[in-house]
Amino acid sequence: MTRAIVFDVDGVLIHGYHARPDLRDSWDAKLHDLGIHADRFQREFIFDIFLKRVLIGEVPMVEALDKRLKAFGYKGSTLAILDLWLSHDCNPNIALLDTIRKLKSHPDVKLYIATNQDHSRAQFLWQEMGLREDFEDMFYSARFGRTKADKTFFAMAEERMIASDEPPLFFDDTPKVLDSARKRGWEAVLFETNADVLEHPWIAARL
Repeated sequence: MTRAIVFDVDGVLIHGYHARPDLRDSWDAKLHDLGIHADRFQREFIFDIFLKRVLIGEVPMVEALDKRLKAFGYKGSTLAILDLWLSHDCNPNIALLDTIRKLKSHPDVKLYIATNQDHSRAQFLWQEMGLREDFEDMFYSARFGRTKADKTFFAMAEERMIASDEPPLFFDDTPKVLDSARKRGWEAVLFETNADVLEHPWIAARL
């Protein structure tokens, strides 16, 4: 019977932001070269309008950046900031993606993504980074109007997956998100290293 295998993006498929601070490789330090302090950007943009409205699709990324960058004294192009963000926050986990491509060859595996993303980065990941080549679909917060902290997110994702007698198998780096998935009945595994995927019994049997 076909089973859905679902992966988070940041901290799993992509090296960069991670739920554990000691595993993060943040792109926003590069903002300093443009005269923007990363701490202020985090405090006044990320933890404000981005998390509250952009991430769930209420406000487009460029519009939100337009509103806030002026307050930072930035006089350059908003699109230049967005390009910096996208180009420096997409360092792929090559080894894991290679494993995923091996899994894809099995007829009983269907691969999906579940992630908190705004529309612009979701499209960049899907089109420019090429995740569309390896996955059936990408379920993301701006698309659903809610983050993965809401168990309704997982119900909405499930409606768009293949039918299976087994629950979806989900890898994510954030315990709170995993709890939400488990409440929906998914098998949810904390991801810290690639071994968490490779050594999972259901997956190891297919590699």
